Amino acid sequence: MIRRRILLVNWNDRTNPWGGGAEVHLHETFGRLAAAGHEVTFLCSGYPGGAREETLDGMRVVRVGGRHTFSLVAPGEVRRRVRREGHQVIVEALNKIPLGTPLLGVAPVLGIGHHLFGATIFREAPPPASVVVFASELALPWIYRKTSMAVISESTREDFIARGLSPERLRVVHVGVDHLRYRPDPGTARESRPTLLALGRVRKYKRLDLVIDAAAELARGKHPELRLVIAGTGSHLDALKAFVKRRGAEAVVSFTGHVDEATKVELYRKAWALVMTSPKEGWGLTCLEAQACGTPVLASDSPGLREAVRGEVSGLLVPHGDRRALVSAMDRFLSDAALRAKLGEGATRFANTFTWERCAAETMEMIEGTMVANRRVA
Repeated sequence: MIRRRILLVNWNDRTNPWGGGAEVHLHETFGRLAAAGHEVTFLCSGYPGGAREETLDGMRVVRVGGRHTFSLVAPGEVRRRVRREGHQVIVEALNKIPLGTPLLGVAPVLGIGHHLFGATIFREAPPPASVVVFASELALPWIYRKTSMAVISESTREDFIARGLSPERLRVVHVGVDHLRYRPDPGTARESRPTLLALGRVRKYKRLDLVIDAAAELARGKHPELRLVIAGTGSHLDALKAFVKRRGAEAVVSFTGHVDEATKVELYRKAWALVMTSPKEGWGLTCLEAQACGTPVLASDSPGLREAVRGEVSGLLVPHGDRRALVSAMDRFLSDAALRAKLGEGATRFANTFTWERCAAETMEMIEGTMVANRRVA
């Protein structure tokens, strides 16, 4: 094996309070490449309490700027570090505002595509932030037209093609799941009362209001013991708590706040199902984690999620934004024990087909291909 010097660039690392599934993906993938002997430097934004530099998962993590300044300082930092430290390839995760690393011309670039906001950013952030993000995505075809991309789903690939990127340069590299951590446990029983779980960053665009309304309606009718647990923190948490009060659903909905990894696994194993109603995801890593624990998923039939959940096999898919369809799917699931058992078994089988080892190997293939292509051009 030839040891490569890789500069990985992403807005957050996994310790950042704003981190999410994209950061899990990068740490699991590039941590394995570091363990295989490659030298990985991870350039990301700083946050209060975060060290300027440390080693995580075998990678050297360097933090510069902050949440609102990283896009301004990162390009210059990338240029300086490549020239000073001799990184052979830059891997830029397109997350938040694209950094335009191909324009720097200091090393070959491989892109990693999770998902782009598109118009959904206007539901998540007010102007001018939403306008900046939307405008930056419009420049993608020009900046990244010659850049190969490892994208995490067919939905993301289709989105990138629709925005003008070359299909020949886009390869789907599916995420994995840690099967040592996320797996069924015969010693952990499901909750005795019907319990649904929503887990992850609490953000406006994820439309948890739909889940709350559906759960509250079912609890008032056919399923009076139904409970909905919302685990996680985020910018929309306070607004969502206020929404629960306005709906009079305090007896149905509970909030856990931030949960550690052990608690997260326990929540997956105890819940009857995970519910996810985003209009768009790159993939939906929490869906895969839940299914690996034998927990079916009730999700919107939206980009990314329709690949992370196998409809009628590992969960149920409903048209996004259709509250009546969501209520119907939840009622069907809660009322049919045989269906729940079938979907639980299917969830484990489906999740077992995804591994981080395969993801890391395929990503390294693309890194090598990017370097070879750059030498041919040079």
